[in-house]
Amino acid sequence: MSLPGLSSEEAVRILRETGPNSVPTREETWWARLARKFWSPVPWMLEATAALELSLGKWTDAALVFAVLVLNGAIGFVQEGRARSALTLLRTRLQVNARALRDGQWVLIPAADIVPGDVLHVRMGDFVPADLDLVEGEVLADQSGLTGESLPVERGADSSLYSGSVLVRGEATGRVSATGVHTYFGRTAELVGTSASTEHFGALVIRMVRVFVALDLVIAVSGTIFLAASGAGRDTVLSFAVVLLLASVPVALPAAFTLAGALGARKLADVGVLTTRLSVLQEAASMDVLCTDKTGTLTLNRLALDRVATAAGRSAEEVLGLAAAASDAATQDPLDLVLLDHAPAPTLGTRTAFVPFDPATKRSEATLSTPQGPVRVTKGAPAAVATLTGVDPGPALQELAEGGDRVLAVAVRDADGPWQYCGLVAFGDTVREEAAGMLHRLHALGVRPLMVTGDSVETARAVAQRLGIVGRVISADHLDGADDDLAGVAAVAQVLPEHKHRLVRRLQAAGHVVGMTGDGVNDAPALRQAEVGIAVEGAADVAKAAAGAVLTRGGLTDVVALVEESRRIHQRSLTYALNVSVKKIEIPILLALGVFAWKEFVFTPLLMALLLLANDVMSMAITTDRATPSRAPNSWRVGSIIAGAVVVAAPMLAVSAAVLVVAHDVLRVGLGPLQTVIFLTLVASSQATIYVVRTGTHAWRGRPAPWLLSASAADIAAGVVLGLTGWLMLPIAWTAMLALGAAVLVGAFVADAVKGPVFRRMGLHTG
Repeated sequence: MSLPGLSSEEAVRILRETGPNSVPTREETWWARLARKFWSPVPWMLEATAALELSLGKWTDAALVFAVLVLNGAIGFVQEGRARSALTLLRTRLQVNARALRDGQWVLIPAADIVPGDVLHVRMGDFVPADLDLVEGEVLADQSGLTGESLPVERGADSSLYSGSVLVRGEATGRVSATGVHTYFGRTAELVGTSASTEHFGALVIRMVRVFVALDLVIAVSGTIFLAASGAGRDTVLSFAVVLLLASVPVALPAAFTLAGALGARKLADVGVLTTRLSVLQEAASMDVLCTDKTGTLTLNRLALDRVATAAGRSAEEVLGLAAAASDAATQDPLDLVLLDHAPAPTLGTRTAFVPFDPATKRSEATLSTPQGPVRVTKGAPAAVATLTGVDPGPALQELAEGGDRVLAVAVRDADGPWQYCGLVAFGDTVREEAAGMLHRLHALGVRPLMVTGDSVETARAVAQRLGIVGRVISADHLDGADDDLAGVAAVAQVLPEHKHRLVRRLQAAGHVVGMTGDGVNDAPALRQAEVGIAVEGAADVAKAAAGAVLTRGGLTDVVALVEESRRIHQRSLTYALNVSVKKIEIPILLALGVFAWKEFVFTPLLMALLLLANDVMSMAITTDRATPSRAPNSWRVGSIIAGAVVVAAPMLAVSAAVLVVAHDVLRVGLGPLQTVIFLTLVASSQATIYVVRTGTHAWRGRPAPWLLSASAADIAAGVVLGLTGWLMLPIAWTAMLALGAAVLVGAFVADAVKGPVFRRMGLHTG
């Protein structure tokens, strides 16, 4: 059949109307990413504080606040930049040439210049650059990356080929029906672009800020009114408000969480797990459902000989030999290659003729020359062979088909005798050796596996049983029912990209933190929507770009490493959050004590900014601490964190208040030295608090990391030097430092003794 192609003029006109055959990418500029670091509630509060300091003419105080702000933003920006993937998005998939009929001649043109209406010719090994309606020819297309089907599909005249398919046999001619974002490939990519996972970490920071601001706002308003009523000057009142504002901001909390993720990402990279979004490392700790794609993820996406069912009087070796005789490596048919690889040495005779597989007859055939005369052998669809032989394989065929295998029937014919049924050969997609063990380990960690596949329900059920995934197997149609319960589902079969996307959203709506593994274009929307999107080894570029983590080694064992490391990161981040919370409770109340007890403000904005640098920033060494992953998914509960912090803050606050009262009322220390005493007490208290809150057991039972110990020593040493030399504050005696250090240790021992029951009840560091 001769197809009229387009003229060059027509192609140019259509190209102007439809645009290039490509999928546009969405990329954020570096300056936009940097600006985001200074455009959120925490930076806003610091920016407002610095502006207020400038309005009061306190340049040094404002400079320190700006230094804290810039340091926080820089750490987050640099670590996020290092973690960004260098993966190229969708356009690289279309940077190929195509054979097009233009001006009556076959020419090679860039795939980006293809337009609807073009006539293309594709052959074995080609990447299909656009959706095609085939007019002539027969091909075998591997579209597993698009639809999840593990077996190549046959396509002939009056059928369609999807953009993104790869031809493994044959050649055909067709007319382009869709290009760019309008193709099956492109619509999937657009679905990726409209998907977004829920960022639980950002919500956590906002909730914590609200709690601290609410507490400190009450104290600030009460103290400000009290000072104003007591006749305090404007500068004193404003300084008190500024210090309380600074005290309420968990300034380094976002940066600490980013740093914890970056260090974890570096460690995971050593075992073959690359992270493209640091947030995935926080979310993976909370993941309780893993939607795992079957083809290429739980299986090898490689056909293997599964079983042979023989007719009476036939052996498995004989059936395999006959099936191999009706196969040919030149066809590059995956089934033929498997048969030829497993067949015994040829003993039947010399092949004199061969008819390749014909979609019309659904079988291939060979003629063999033997001493007894010519023998004809055929293999093909069981129904086609049953028509030849008059034998219905019946129960044997049903059993193999229910196991999820693809089945071929084999028959032989001597000379002019009738066709004789010989048996069935079943092929299956090989399950990865480590898959069952990996799923068992995930289940032990509290993560429920849920398999998704484009295969039939029977195939999904058979694979789920082999993998030990327990539960119901449903088809994708069940996802349309809003009331359908997914709690007991082990696998979802017959899925399309929008089904996977819908499944993830359904699970998220039910309160789950969802993970998704995959490797194909069809997985990309769900990978982007899921909190924990994981692209496995050999994944398509689109899948890698959509995912939050990419596995670079074969198999799925590294998914367990991802979960365990993310939970270590969570434990470290929890320690930091608890330490910050204790300080945000202790410091404002302690400073308000001086206001209400003596009608004077006993601290300065400068010392508060120094305290932020000394404690919040230096305490980021917590992110290097040793940690043990929990046995169940973690969750961020602000109420539990605050409750645990209150229990620890109470004895620490009692000790700090006692130091303040003794220094002011008993020892009659002047205001300047008193401010130094408070500063050093809070520095020591913050470092002691770290070791109290880093574990649910007694502090001395968990060995800290060297970096954490070094940072604490440096922090305390810096405070001692400042206190002794009088730089930026008035000096005090070293004996006073020893006394306040001893007092802080007493408070820490009391806090360590009372924290246990509350931490266990609130689920903090419970393992």
